[in-house]
Amino acid sequence: MSDPIQLLFEGLENLAPGDDASTEYALNLLPHHNFELIVDVGCGTGRHTLVLAEKLRTLIHAIDLYEFFLSDLMKKARSRHLQSFIQTHCMDMNEIPKTFQNIDLLWSEGSAYAIGFRHALNTWAKVIAPEGFLVVSELSWLTETKPDRAQAFFQSDYPAMQSVQENLAVCENAGYDILHTYTLPRRAWEQYYNPLQSRAQALQSHEDPSVQELAQGMLEEIAVFEESGNSYGYVFFILQRSA
Repeated sequence: MSDPIQLLFEGLENLAPGDDASTEYALNLLPHHNFELIVDVGCGTGRHTLVLAEKLRTLIHAIDLYEFFLSDLMKKARSRHLQSFIQTHCMDMNEIPKTFQNIDLLWSEGSAYAIGFRHALNTWAKVIAPEGFLVVSELSWLTETKPDRAQAFFQSDYPAMQSVQENLAVCENAGYDILHTYTLPRRAWEQYYNPLQSRAQALQSHEDPSVQELAQGMLEEIAVFEESGNSYGYVFFILQRSA
């Protein structure tokens, strides 16, 4: 049976909304760039991993649940002569405390939702060094009024989605000081959705019903964004672990 995730996403540069300029901007919001242990959680095919490696020139531990994404990442790293700065780990992000301790910088771009934002922040707080940093982006409501179609979609797709203020409270309650927030610009969503839309349209006629279902769900997600994208977005939370 076909792997729906692999068919929809393999070979694509972006596995979530984001772009290199936004990753670099978020990185530059940190007060310094001297890190010994860096972990990129939910790295996917490595778009942001490669930015971190290029800018920091320090070993990045790149974690993802899918080996085929990690293989794609290392191909890209070799083509850019960055392979010596990246070490991949095929593992669940829940398992990070069993593998890493005293993390200086934990980067999570568009991935924390997979285990729940609150759970992720509490889990990772155990292994981030005192005064270490967490840069995490989370899908958040940006307006008090929620369009009906968007609200219905996310009630089904991500019912735990909260407002920026609610997520800031989650950060503080998990033991982090809030340094900055930064909302991903619309261009970063378009760079993700434009190639993905063509892939999803082609997969609507796939023989596997699970592939069809994933493709149709993605097309609905894109349509919701086109109609209501100003009401929600990915917000970077630039955090420092309390001493």
